[in-house]
Amino acid sequence: MNTQTSKAIYWTGAILISLWFGASGFFELTHNPIVWDITVQLGYPPHFIYILGVAKLLGVIVLLTPGRLLRLKEWVFAGIFFDILFAFFSKIAVLGFAATIDAIIAFTIITVTYIQYRKLYPATFTKA
Repeated sequence: MNTQTSKAIYWTGAILISLWFGASGFFELTHNPIVWDITVQLGYPPHFIYILGVAKLLGVIVLLTPGRLLRLKEWVFAGIFFDILFAFFSKIAVLGFAATIDAIIAFTIITVTYIQYRKLYPATFTKA
């Protein structure tokens, strides 16, 4: 796979995840009843929903910044991964497997996007 293809896949995934998490963060901060009802039903406290909304919007900004903040993007990828992981297990425990389909799709998108990110920006290790 050439660099152009990797970039196209990376940016497609980054935009899709940014739309998904940006909308989610916006809905959490604006107290959207659907998002709030599901999140509270899963057992998360209301103050946590606001914190999650802010973190998601900040993560989207970092993710969409081209060619910069590479170490911070690693943290954003990790945060998105854990958000999806916790959502998956919370939903499966409380709502059942059918409610986890969105988490499975998001996990697939973020995994492919991260793989392409690593191809475009390989990690370099140096001795201190």
